[in-house]
Amino acid sequence: MAADSLPDIGVAVAPILGATEPERRPLLVALAERRAAARYREWAAAPELARFRSELLACASREEEIAARIEGLYPAGAATAIEAESGVAVDRAGEAIFGERPLADQLTIQSRGERLGVAARRAFARDEPDAHRREVLSSCAPLEEESAVTLDRILRRILAAGF
Repeated sequence: MAADSLPDIGVAVAPILGATEPERRPLLVALAERRAAARYREWAAAPELARFRSELLACASREEEIAARIEGLYPAGAATAIEAESGVAVDRAGEAIFGERPLADQLTIQSRGERLGVAARRAFARDEPDAHRREVLSSCAPLEEESAVTLDRILRRILAAGF
């Protein structure tokens, strides 16, 4: 599929974000990070991506790290509450975005999503009045960027191999 015809994660999650109070949006995105970590683990287990297993697992670890950092900014139970409120909507959005698309398309979509995550972290940090929370939110952007670069590298390799 042409890269410009792939779904946009930002468009897909905008209604969910819009229905969430602004102060809880980073927590909602942390939930999406956990879903992305699971997706990376699924890709790492796919036989056709076996040679990229360690790279994909590293991406999964970064997603979990981002989620943990953000969840640490909220009271105990807040992550469970956002899961109960929005987990089904996040899962449906993920299915609509990734569905049964070819792996190369899924990786392209995820790479774009990582870059969207960089922008989201910076926006959340910019709008955060508390210095500690601002620093934690900002600290997640480089992790997102590292995963985007990793995915781009994997994509170049698989496309060059005629995947």
